[in-house]
Amino acid sequence: MGAKRHLRKIGRFMYELPKDYKPGMRVPGLVFTSPSIMPEDEALEQVANVATLPGIVKYSIGMPDIHWGYGFPVGGVAAFRVEDGVVSPGGIGFDINCGVRLIKTNLFEEEVREVADRLANKLYAYVPSGVGVGGPFRASKKDLEGVSHEGAAYMVRLGYGWEEDLNFIEEGGRIKGADFSKVSRRARQRGADQLGTLGSGNHFLEVQVVDKVYDRYVAERFGLFKGQVVVMVHCGSRGFGHQIADDYISVMLSVMKSKYRIDVPDKQLACAPITSKEGRDYLKAMASAANYAFANRQLITFNVRRAFEEVFKRPADELGMHLLYDVAHNIAKFERYEIDGRVVDVLVHRKGATRAFPAGRPEIPEAYRDVGQPVIIPGDMGRYSFVLVGKPGSLEKSFGSTCHGAGRVLSRRKAKKMFSVGEVTRRLREKGIVLRASSRATILEEIPEAYKDAEEVVKVVEGAGLSKIITRNRPVIVVKG
Repeated sequence: MGAKRHLRKIGRFMYELPKDYKPGMRVPGLVFTSPSIMPEDEALEQVANVATLPGIVKYSIGMPDIHWGYGFPVGGVAAFRVEDGVVSPGGIGFDINCGVRLIKTNLFEEEVREVADRLANKLYAYVPSGVGVGGPFRASKKDLEGVSHEGAAYMVRLGYGWEEDLNFIEEGGRIKGADFSKVSRRARQRGADQLGTLGSGNHFLEVQVVDKVYDRYVAERFGLFKGQVVVMVHCGSRGFGHQIADDYISVMLSVMKSKYRIDVPDKQLACAPITSKEGRDYLKAMASAANYAFANRQLITFNVRRAFEEVFKRPADELGMHLLYDVAHNIAKFERYEIDGRVVDVLVHRKGATRAFPAGRPEIPEAYRDVGQPVIIPGDMGRYSFVLVGKPGSLEKSFGSTCHGAGRVLSRRKAKKMFSVGEVTRRLREKGIVLRASSRATILEEIPEAYKDAEEVVKVVEGAGLSKIITRNRPVIVVKG
């Protein structure tokens, strides 16, 4: 252990973990951080472990919100050559396409304050939350197959949203290459009643107010302004994606060494060659789960709009409830980068990391293409979240990636010992935050003190040139599992 002592500063907010730190490292580690939020040794050890995987290129990367995770650190990025690299479910995470969506409104804070309790109750009723909790939408096999292959578009086709929504979702709300036949019966069972639900843990629905604008021009292009009410949704593929991850970790553990002669320093790095049958099957199932997550957030959006319509007695379009953007932060995607003077096709693993493409990229919605991709960074339930925009430094330094949130600093067990539920809710109330949660344990596990300060995190990615801060958003209503 003691990886932190081996870090060497190589640039502004950039630290290198040398290739000779651990036997078998094929590339160095690169960590974006600052002295005030330096990661723990356990997470850095995982950065080193990822650097041992076959086909990895350039760096094993840690974002400023990095912390210990399953195999890969949360806040980890790694790219692997297609021809000789691997895919590792631990590098995507159990909650495939956990991501964030921001819905705009034309309301101001004082308008929401007048009805905050009523709106909170309505949102809590319409968007089910909690461990294993299902919702009123019961997906048939046809629905699950449609969602797996079409993503958010399938829900829009059923009437749960607007056609324009699809223009403001990463990949149009559909990852290509999904194959429902690669999804197990158990995953299908677990996903049948969970579309339109938040889940538990750090997932949330927040009504927020834009309380600070850092770049007025880009904010205006995004349709954001000071005092504006927005809604942030943070969730993923629920039990459907979790089961797919579970299934394929088992598959890869069974073939990794015996069939492909791959040795790893931690069995949680279970992997298979990208071009292998096991690798291809996982990627097809992973795309199905990613599309399920886009559909999940789409159905949640429909119900958020419904809640606002009923409370404010006006249609959602009159309330200006258009999408800013929806972006994944637990995903693997085929992308192309220039590495050592040549263009290379790679599979980029982002686990707790957000795509942050700069202006000009064809993947960005046309409305934002000349300013850059919106990047949505949730914080904790007592402080701030942020909207950023992708910058060219992300392509040069981090495979088009930036951070994904605040990053946990306290385990759930430790967090639960700090305060009582009454203390937490009182402190939030004093800040003007209305809380609804299905579990007392979640309230205690998700206290603000359990996380790094998101403001410190986004300052690092801005200082490193990966993305630029556009607005700061303060919570008004928080709905959690």
